[in-house]
Amino acid sequence: MAFTGFVKERKRIGDMLIDAGKVTLDQLKEALARQKQVGGRIGNTLIDMGFVTENDIVQTLCNQLKLDSVNLDAVAINKDVIALCKDSAVLKKYVVIPYEIDAYDSKYLKLAMADPMDIQAIDDMTFITGMQITPVVAATTRIMAAIDRYYGNMETQAVADIFAKERGLNNAQEEEEEVNEAVENAPIVQLVKKIIEQGARQRASDIHIEALETRIRVRYRIDGVMQEAGSYQPNMLPAMITRIKIIGGMDISEKRKPQDGRITQVVDKVEYDIRASILPTVYGEKTVMRLTAKQNLTRDKKNLGFSDEELKTFDKIFKNPNGIILVTGPTGSGKSTTLYTALAELNQTDVNIITVEDPVEANIDGINQVQVNPKADLTFASALRSILRQDPDIIMIGEIRDQETASIAVTASITGHLVVSTLHTNSAAATITRLADMGLEPYLIADSTVGVIAQRLVRRLCSCKMEDVPTEDEMAQLGMTPETIAKDKEEYEKLDPEEQAKRPLPGHICRAKGCVQCNGTGYKGRIGVYEMMSITPKLRHIISNKGTTEQIEEVAIAEGMSKLKNSAARLARQGITTIDEMKRIVYSEE
Repeated sequence: MAFTGFVKERKRIGDMLIDAGKVTLDQLKEALARQKQVGGRIGNTLIDMGFVTENDIVQTLCNQLKLDSVNLDAVAINKDVIALCKDSAVLKKYVVIPYEIDAYDSKYLKLAMADPMDIQAIDDMTFITGMQITPVVAATTRIMAAIDRYYGNMETQAVADIFAKERGLNNAQEEEEEVNEAVENAPIVQLVKKIIEQGARQRASDIHIEALETRIRVRYRIDGVMQEAGSYQPNMLPAMITRIKIIGGMDISEKRKPQDGRITQVVDKVEYDIRASILPTVYGEKTVMRLTAKQNLTRDKKNLGFSDEELKTFDKIFKNPNGIILVTGPTGSGKSTTLYTALAELNQTDVNIITVEDPVEANIDGINQVQVNPKADLTFASALRSILRQDPDIIMIGEIRDQETASIAVTASITGHLVVSTLHTNSAAATITRLADMGLEPYLIADSTVGVIAQRLVRRLCSCKMEDVPTEDEMAQLGMTPETIAKDKEEYEKLDPEEQAKRPLPGHICRAKGCVQCNGTGYKGRIGVYEMMSITPKLRHIISNKGTTEQIEEVAIAEGMSKLKNSAARLARQGITTIDEMKRIVYSEE
């Protein structure tokens, strides 16, 4: 449907939302008052205040204006369409993106818009593209992500070219003092900013800026897998690294030693805590920036990937009034998310919770959080001693790293406190022997520990997944026996049709395919797999008698513990992940 001038009788979005029953008049008045203070669009203000969702606004606009909507995550935009408007600044200004030429009339261009009543945006895009505009409604975040996906590399490369031209980097190596002066130059500031923004919008957990012999390589780790994102001239590296050092609070004159820093950046109204690490290499300094969206660390426990049995064990472990609860796994396995989720649930007005972390990854209202500062002699151990004099009910230790911290934690748990912490071990049973290796007495470990949760992250299949029949070998690896298939069928039949559509038929599996939405990988997002060991009287007896990891694990399984392999196999049978992802977890476990 072409644009027919429906905006002649323009109705405000706030009035539309009231008519649709999405907001009340009082909520709209409150949002309008906030909008006067902070500016911006009223729709965004209503979303920020939690009165509506983006989907509410899209549905309301479609219904009221009789327009179509589009999910840009599932659309592949043709290069010819992108070429119609190469100025991403205009697209961001109006929050629009052209995505398709009308199949029935090539004079019309479909334009995804957050506000299809914006006449100025339609007029300007008509002039820029030389085509008639057909407005289509889309969510703001989806439009901004699409602009970044299709125009992001063009933007960063354009900034890099401007910087190279201004500084003459193509012709000669910069002198030290010139590099320091160059970092104040707007292009390099914008380049670093855009690299971080692109990483955040593509859900990267880490951004790598690497010094190679003939180029600078930028890679993002997305869902645990590295993907190349860009390439720049090697003699731009000093200015890029110096800029990162400045915003990360590091010493720009020190180039021979590794350095660590911290950056805070807001991308699309989400605050990211970025830990930057700089390491000298043969061809220059390599930077890795780890991104953490503060709002993502606290989730509903039902969204963490627990089975019904695991959820019961999780609740049972965290109901203990005292003792030590340990969450274990390698770096980047979601330990902090699990701990923050548990703490958010335990956070009540009648409970005093104090944490000691390095760094404090997310601020939770009502919890007293302490940041470790070795320069001021505020270590985990020294902070714990002071915390015990602060009348705590629950203590969270970011990580148990040494015997002193472990010893204080055990003492605190025995004297009536609930202590939760993380540890780097490969399995739940190995956690007990690791504590013994730290020098703790087995009887103290047995007396103080109430539960251990080992976890990993596997990649979720994208909605483009393909259903398939597993081979005999795959069935054996997934534990697909007639009994388990019958159990899966019983569970499948209890689901509503919408949930059934997301799963394969019992006895089938799903495989990765690849589409625009998942950038051709077949996967989008990650989910946890768990091994939960609740410490029973039998386990206490084995631990106090210096049992080996194998003996502890054998008893734990007999007492009802499900291993990481079984948790991953369940997700593979449900079509949430693949057998390849399960194998990756099992191999690392074994």
